[in-house]
Amino acid sequence: MARLAAPFLSLVILVLGLLCWQLAVRDTSPTAGMDPEYAKLMGAQATSGKSAIPTPMDVGAKLVAAIRDPFYDHGPNDKGVGTQLAFSLARVLLGFGLAAIVAIPLGFLIGMSPLAGAALNPFIQVLKPVSPLAWMPLALYTIKDSGQSAIFVIFICSVWPMLVNTAFGVGTVRREWLNVARTLEVSAWRRAIYVILPAAAPTIFTGMRISIGIAWLVIVAAEMLVGGTGIGYFVWNQWNNLSLADILLGILLIGLVGMALDRLLGLAATAVTWRE
Repeated sequence: MARLAAPFLSLVILVLGLLCWQLAVRDTSPTAGMDPEYAKLMGAQATSGKSAIPTPMDVGAKLVAAIRDPFYDHGPNDKGVGTQLAFSLARVLLGFGLAAIVAIPLGFLIGMSPLAGAALNPFIQVLKPVSPLAWMPLALYTIKDSGQSAIFVIFICSVWPMLVNTAFGVGTVRREWLNVARTLEVSAWRRAIYVILPAAAPTIFTGMRISIGIAWLVIVAAEMLVGGTGIGYFVWNQWNNLSLADILLGILLIGLVGMALDRLLGLAATAVTWRE
């Protein structure tokens, strides 16, 4: 019974939210539904009784249409949301993967070597607060490709949470375990793989979950800047078309995909912890 309580409460909140949305966007203009000729006599323009803000049903209709044909391609500025999401996901996963290849080994080095940590800390503290989008002009100038520049920005924003969390997790491994490994004359490589990595895995996965969330957030802003393809460009293009229902559809899909990415990494972290 307790397991069903949270989903039921979530459903109630969703229904109430949709109801409030529906009530909030209904047209309350004094000429709504008024006879056009009478409205002209009153010096006002009659309206159709429909708000400019889309209703939940409008967004739902867009979602159904998007699901029916998500990968259509009618030209550079008219691609399905499935295609746009695929471009964004490819950039995020590539940038995130490259960041993991760099950040996790470097975090191990910092966590295992106080000297390396002290030497690299000033550079980390200077570069970590820089907004990832601040690197976009430099990336566009040097790389000269908007898609690859977006991947570079994802790499930059993904590195720091993984690096910091990995270094913290490695640096806080229990000294007793390391002392036992040294007593048994376990090599540094085997100690890192068989002792430190399992102990630091939950913290590393926490950094990865933070990174993937930031990366998915940043890719939307990056694609709005560089254009071309991607879910961020889709949202911006729909704004240019004044299609608010499509904008809300894009926002909904961004949230759902972000939740799915976080959930997948959460399940991976649970699996690793359970095995340990």
